[in-house]
Amino acid sequence: MFDKVDAQYNFTACEKEVREFWKENHVFEKSVKKNEGKPEFTFYDGPPTANGVPHVGHILTRSIKDLIPRYRTMKGYHVERKAGWDTHGLPVELEVEKELGFSGKADIEKYGIVPFIDKCRKSVWKYKDLWEDMSERIGFWADFENPYITYDNKYIESVWWAFKQLDAKELLYHGHKIVPYCPRCGTALSSHEVAQGYKNIKTRSVYVRFRLRDEADTCFLAWTTTPWTLPSNVALCVNPDAEYVKIKAEDGCYILAKALVGGLFEEGKYEVVAEYIGKDLEYTKYEPLFPYVKDKYYDKAWFVTCDGYVTLDSGTGVVHIAPAFGEDDSKVGKKYKLPFVQLADERGCFPEAATDYAGRFVMDCDPDIITRLSNEGSLFKVQTIEHQYPYCWRCDSPLLYYGKPSWFIAMSTLRDELTADNASVNWLPETYRDGRMGNFVSNVIDWAISRDRYWGTPLPVWVCDKCEKHHVIGSVEELSKLTGAPADIDLHKPSVDPLTFECECGGTMHRVPEVIDCWFDSGAMPFAQQHYPFENKDLFEKQFPADFISEGSDQTRGWFYSLQAISTAIFGKSPYKNCVALGLVNDKDGIKMSKHKGNVVDPWEVMDKHGADAIRWYFYVSSAPWISTNFDGDAINEHQRRFMGTMWNTFHFYNLYSGIDNFNPNNYKLADCKLTMMDKWILGLLNSVIKKVDTELEGYHITEAARELVSFVDLMSNWYVRRCRRRFWMSELTEDKIAAYMTLYTVLDNLIRLAAPFVPFATETIYQSLVRKNNPDAPISIHMCDFPVCDESYIDEALERDMKLVYDSVGIARNARNLANLKIRQPLSRLLVCVEGEDAHFNEEMLSIIAEELNVEKAEQTSSTKGFISHTIKPQLKTLGPKYGKVLNAIREYFATVDGDSVIDDIEANGSHKTNLGGTDVEFTMEDLLISTGYKEGFMSAADRNITVILDTVLTPELIQKGYAREFVSKVQNMRKSSGFEVMDRIVITYASDDEFEQLLAPSIEAVSKELLADEIVRADSVEGEELDINGKNVVITVRKVQK
Repeated sequence: MFDKVDAQYNFTACEKEVREFWKENHVFEKSVKKNEGKPEFTFYDGPPTANGVPHVGHILTRSIKDLIPRYRTMKGYHVERKAGWDTHGLPVELEVEKELGFSGKADIEKYGIVPFIDKCRKSVWKYKDLWEDMSERIGFWADFENPYITYDNKYIESVWWAFKQLDAKELLYHGHKIVPYCPRCGTALSSHEVAQGYKNIKTRSVYVRFRLRDEADTCFLAWTTTPWTLPSNVALCVNPDAEYVKIKAEDGCYILAKALVGGLFEEGKYEVVAEYIGKDLEYTKYEPLFPYVKDKYYDKAWFVTCDGYVTLDSGTGVVHIAPAFGEDDSKVGKKYKLPFVQLADERGCFPEAATDYAGRFVMDCDPDIITRLSNEGSLFKVQTIEHQYPYCWRCDSPLLYYGKPSWFIAMSTLRDELTADNASVNWLPETYRDGRMGNFVSNVIDWAISRDRYWGTPLPVWVCDKCEKHHVIGSVEELSKLTGAPADIDLHKPSVDPLTFECECGGTMHRVPEVIDCWFDSGAMPFAQQHYPFENKDLFEKQFPADFISEGSDQTRGWFYSLQAISTAIFGKSPYKNCVALGLVNDKDGIKMSKHKGNVVDPWEVMDKHGADAIRWYFYVSSAPWISTNFDGDAINEHQRRFMGTMWNTFHFYNLYSGIDNFNPNNYKLADCKLTMMDKWILGLLNSVIKKVDTELEGYHITEAARELVSFVDLMSNWYVRRCRRRFWMSELTEDKIAAYMTLYTVLDNLIRLAAPFVPFATETIYQSLVRKNNPDAPISIHMCDFPVCDESYIDEALERDMKLVYDSVGIARNARNLANLKIRQPLSRLLVCVEGEDAHFNEEMLSIIAEELNVEKAEQTSSTKGFISHTIKPQLKTLGPKYGKVLNAIREYFATVDGDSVIDDIEANGSHKTNLGGTDVEFTMEDLLISTGYKEGFMSAADRNITVILDTVLTPELIQKGYAREFVSKVQNMRKSSGFEVMDRIVITYASDDEFEQLLAPSIEAVSKELLADEIVRADSVEGEELDINGKNVVITVRKVQK
C-alpha cells in the first residue's frame, strides 16, 4: 500500500486506498483516543434526517464540519465527534404517507396509529447507508457506531426533563393564538419554521366597499390581499390618530385615509365633504358582506375599531378584521370583544356554514368571492400584487394564519437574555450577530411547541379533567411512579396516551394528545445526546457549550435558534461559542438547484468524477463559506490543478530524485546544512505561512487559510523548485544537493500537515510515501501528527519582501519580452530593474536569479528609468482650457515640439514648468499634462505598480547563436519526454540540417550535451526523425537512449 508514486495523482484509486487504510487501522478512533486527557474541543453535529437523500449541499456542510475538528485534533485537543440522527417529525410522516398513498390525517387514523408509528420508525433509516457512504467518501469523520438518535427512549427522557425545567420556570403555557398552520399537515408551525418557507407569489388583492348601515350611499373602502377571509369579517379598523376623509365621487361617497385618496381617485373627480380623526369613526356600523353569521352576530359585530397597528403606507388606511386569521386582528377582536368567526376548518376548507363554498379549500375560492363582490357592487378595484407568502417547509403547501389552541414556550419573556447570549457568539459572518440572527432573537415571539401529529416526542403534559391543572412529567421514573407504567415503556404514541393518574383535586390526569415540535428534539441534543441529567453529568458539563457548530444559513431560524432558545431558557447561556453559517450550493449559473429544472448535481457522480479532496478544496477556496457557491466542474478542476496538482507534482519531483539518490532525510539534519538564499527564503516563507494558516483557522477564516496555501504552493513549485532544479539534477550527492533535499523535504512535510485538515486523502497518500516509508516509527497516519508550529527564527521579513520584488520583476520582464516579441529562449544582453518607493536592495544572487529567469547575460538594479524611457506630453484641456483658453493652440504646438522628459523633470524638481507663449506667461503642473510613455530605440520596458523593468533588445550575432542552441535544447527535451525516457537516461542525438545551423550550434555543443545528458550530438546528411522548426531553420532530429 502507498508504494508506487505516479506522476499523475489518481484520486479515485488513492482515495479508495486511503479509506481502506483508515478503516483497517482505526485511524479516526485512534486520533480521538490519543488526545484523551488533553483540553476539550467540542463540536456539535446537526442531525440530518436519514429518510431523505443527501445532496451536494451536504458535501459542503460535511466538508466544513470535518475541517475544524481535524485541525483542532492536530493542535492537541480532544475532539469527540458524535454523529446524530433526527428521526421525528413531519418529514418522516410525509414520506410514509407518500409510501402508503395517504392524503392526510384521516387516512392515518383509519390505517391505525400503531402500524403508522411502526412504519415511521423504520422509514427514518431508509437512506442511512447513503448518508454514511457519502460521509465516508467525503472524509467526514464522526462516530457513526454510537450516534445519538432522537427517537431513543433515553434521548426522549432528557427532552421530557427539559420540559419539566421550562414548566418550573413558568415558561410553558396553553393558549389560543393565531398560529401559522399547514392544513395539509394538519398542524401549526413555529415562527422559526415559517421563516424557512417564504415564496414570492402573485395574488389578486381587492379594494372592497363596506356600506354604512345608516348611509346606504356611503362606504368604507378597505383593502385586503386575502379575499377568502372576507366571509369571516366582523369589523373594520382605522388608525385612531390618522386623518380620514369622506369624499363624494361619481359612484357614491367613500371614507378612507386622507393621505391615500390620491392613489385611488383621479384629482378633480371627487370632492371632500367631511374630515375626521380616526377616533371619530370608532363604533360606526356597517353592513356585513356575507350572510353566513349575520343573524347570530348582527348586534355584536360589523363596526369600526381603532388600533395603532394600522399604517398609511399602502391600501386605504381601513383594514378588514377577521380575528380568526391574523394576530393583529385577534388582538383587536379581544380588545373590542368581537365574535370569533372562523369559516375555515382544519383542512383549510370552508365549513358547511359557508354554504356557497362549503368543502372547498379557502384560497381556491378567491376568484369566486371576487366575482360575487363584483356582482353585488361591493368590489371597487382588483389589483395583482407580488409579495412574499409563507409555505410549509415540509410539504410545500400555503400556510393559513389560523386561530388554534396550542402549547407555548414563553420565549418573548427571554428576549433580553436571548439577545445577550446571541451577542456572545462569534458569528461567521459577523453580520449575523446583529443582523440575521440578532434581529430574529430580538423580536422573538412565543414558541408554539405542540404539534397535532403522531410520530414525535410526546408532549409530557398531563391535564386534569376536573380542575384543568397541568403537570409535566420529567422522567421515566416519575412516569412509572405516577401511572404504573413499566420502566421499559416505549415513550411514543400511542403507548403513553392511555396513562393516567389521580389529581390532587380528585380528578384524573390525562396526557394531552400532541407531540413536540421536532426542532425542540434537535435543539436539545447538547444534553439529550448524553442522557443528561440521568447519566454523563460530568461529560456534559465538560463539553458544554460547544466550541464550534456549522450548518446552512437557513438554520438561523432552525437548529441555530432551537439550540439557543432551549439553552438560554434552561442553562442561561448560549450552547455554542463559534458558528459558521453556510451559503447555498447553486448550479454553475447561480440558479438554485431543483428537480423540475433538471439542474440537480448528484453527489456520487461528482465524487466519482472529481474526487472528494477536489470538491472539499473547491468549497474552501472558491468563496467564504457563507457566500452561496455556484457549483462548477471546470472551476473544481482548475482549483484542483492549481493546488493539489502542484503539490503532488512537487512531491513527485522530490520522490523521483531522492529515489535515484537513495536519499533518506532521517540520516541528516536541516540545522547542519549549508543553506542557500533560496533555501532560507522558502523556509522563512513556510514558517510565515504556518503562522498565517494557524491564525486564520484559529479564527475560523477557512477561505483565507486555503488561499494562503494556494499562494505558497505556487511559489514553492514555480519559484523555489524551478530555481533549484539544477541542484537536484547533479549526479553527485554534494553538500549543496543534501541541503536542497532537506529543505524541500522539510517544506513538503510541513505543507502536507498544514493541508491535512483540508485535503485529508491526498496528504495521507503523500505522508505515507514521504515520511512513513523512511520512518516507520512516525505516527501511523498524518491525521495523528501535530499541526506545524511556526519557527520564528527562520522568518526573514526583508528577504521575503525582496524576493517578492524579484518574483514580481521577473513577471513584469516576461511581459516586456512579449511586447518586444522576443521568446524567452532568445538570450539578451542586459536588463534593468527600477523599484520606486521601497527600501529594496537586490544582492548579486537576486540579480543573478532575475538574469537566469529572463535569459539575459546581466541584470542590474537602477534608481531611475531616465535615458531608457521617453515621454510625450499633450495638454489636459479640462484644466488648461479655463486658464489659458486663448493660447490653447500655442500650448498644443509647444507640447508637440518640446522635450517631454525635460518638462516632467522641471515639474518634479520645482513643482511646475513655466514659459511664455505669444506674450502670455503660462505655468504647467502634472495635472495639466496627458503623459504617454515611449521607448528609446533598442529598449523595451514594462511596469506594474512601483516596478519598472527595461530590456536591452539589441541582438548581437553571439546572442542569436545562443538562441538557436537554447531552442535546440528545448526541442530535444520535449522529445525525451514524449519518448518516455527516465530523467537520468543518457542519449545520443542525431540531426540533419544545413551548414549554417551546424555553425550556430557548434559554440554551445559542450553545454548542450551536458544539459541534455547526451553522450554524442552527431550531424548526418539524412535522418529519419522528427522534423522541427528551430527559429526558422528546418532541422530533423532523432534521439536514442544509450543502453547501460
